[in-house]
Amino acid sequence: MPERNNQTWVRDLQSTDTERENALADLHATLLRVLPSAVTRWLSPDDPALETLVEDVAQETLLRVMDKLNTFEGRSQFTTWVYKIAVRIALTELRRERWKDVSLDEMTDGRARETEPGFVSTREPGPESASEQRDALRLLQRIVSDELTGKQRQAMNAIGVQGLPLEEVARRMGANRNALYKLMHDARLRLKSRLDQEGLPIEDLLAMFGL
Repeated sequence: MPERNNQTWVRDLQSTDTERENALADLHATLLRVLPSAVTRWLSPDDPALETLVEDVAQETLLRVMDKLNTFEGRSQFTTWVYKIAVRIALTELRRERWKDVSLDEMTDGRARETEPGFVSTREPGPESASEQRDALRLLQRIVSDELTGKQRQAMNAIGVQGLPLEEVARRMGANRNALYKLMHDARLRLKSRLDQEGLPIEDLLAMFGL
């Protein structure tokens, strides 16, 4: 794995083809190496779910990093910034309810059991904050309905709201990880573009929910 500084990480991830793929692969390998020790603060190292959780968190972190790459200000090491994102995602995953008995169809048409959405803060909001969150959720639901394809909505709901691991969603949708990764990446770009048009950058939306 080549040694990279902040500038070369960002440069390679913003490149096309080989440089970008190599940087993603190196970042993925780094996450797989450091995440187990971080996650075992909350999950036993003997837990059979550990390996799957680490892989899912690593994949989701890559998505999040690519979406937020232009927000990296270089105030810390790039890998430290990525690590902090990964830990927050891991904690969110660990807070979510179990998902194994819920079908994608149930999730899509709203028949799934009530769960706490992954993008909603666990802190109790005040009255004004709660109202802002409700308004933002309605806006987000409308944008999702307008902008995303059926498959993108299904994947976004299953992964982003209900918390299914990428591998499980890919299996249920008859796709592979790479195809699902591209589907989610394209969906996030479309959401970000529409949110920007609506005057609500995605960073502001996440901050509204305490993320």
